[in-house]
Amino acid sequence: MQDTSWLSTPHAAARIGLAPSTLEKLRVVGGGPRFGKFGRAVRYSATALDDWTAERIRSSTSDAGVAA
Repeated sequence: MQDTSWLSTPHAAARIGLAPSTLEKLRVVGGGPRFGKFGRAVRYSATALDDWTAERIRSSTSDAGVAA
């Protein structure tokens, strides 16, 4: 069963160890986790946060990862 939890920006930021302002900036410039808009509310699914963090796992500091 897929996790359908929707988290506010502060809760999402705490889950992945970032400041809420970092997630807010990533929403503007791009490159952050996928999010949903429900009226004026921005919410992040737990699954999207987990997927986004998994994409950033590297084996060394020189590992650029796979280009998207």
